[in-house]
Amino acid sequence: MQAELVLDIRAQLGEGPNWDIARQKLWWIDGKKQKVCLYNPTDGSNIEHDLGHDLGTVVRREKGGLLVARANGVVTLDAETGALEHLCDPEEHLPENRFNDGKCDPAGRFWFGSMENAEVNMDRGSLYCLDLDGTVEKKLEPVGISNGIVWTADKSTVYYIDSPTRRVDAFDYDDASGAISNRRTAFELPDGIGFPDGMSIDSEGKLWIALWDGFAVGHFDPLTGDLLGKVEVPVPHVSACAFGGPAMDELYITTARHLMEEHELTEYPQSGGIFHAHVGVRGVPFEPYRG
Repeated sequence: MQAELVLDIRAQLGEGPNWDIARQKLWWIDGKKQKVCLYNPTDGSNIEHDLGHDLGTVVRREKGGLLVARANGVVTLDAETGALEHLCDPEEHLPENRFNDGKCDPAGRFWFGSMENAEVNMDRGSLYCLDLDGTVEKKLEPVGISNGIVWTADKSTVYYIDSPTRRVDAFDYDDASGAISNRRTAFELPDGIGFPDGMSIDSEGKLWIALWDGFAVGHFDPLTGDLLGKVEVPVPHVSACAFGGPAMDELYITTARHLMEEHELTEYPQSGGIFHAHVGVRGVPFEPYRG
């Protein structure tokens, strides 16, 4: 299956795609250009909000607006007025770190991870959870590059990616408390396929994983580790994916130009674009933050 370029925007670090069911539009970020964006597939338009700091991810908020992980903590964004409100920064004492990927669990808590900005030391990051009452709890350390996270439909398991490990790990998950336990390796990625980055889960419980340096999104069975198929993307740095569309059976894929040499950008000029594919299976919508 081949993905199609739908927005040739040349993002430096496209990330965090999140389908807005009410609007039938796609929220996403350019982390290095510090922009939260709203892409409209109907007319191809893309609205940008400049947040003034490097960004990690964006999620919708049930009461309206957005929650954004920035380099200096988590903020709310009113997309109509541009107003920002700072909520928390659990790594204020670690200026060499930045926040990266994250999503909300079935109860609406916001899970977000960190990493060293220089990407040298792969033990400086952590995984956090912002609860509905505004309290923050560290859930996991050490972490190299905190990336994809999804929950199963029965709310019993969470799958998580620390990219340098080239694994997908599983934890037992308690929805009432948000507790995780019993960490184990669900599967390791095959050699030569790239590094696992952002992740989505479909209605059949299968995982769709963006493959950084892998030119694709991989479709995996988390119970066996089998690679069921690929959505090929004509650029190397495939960063994240999200289901969307009226039937939630379309995959939107972000990519990046970050860390690419000039000759690579010449060879892969669509790098940083937003891509799209009809994948023939319904995805599970990302939950909004309910705090």
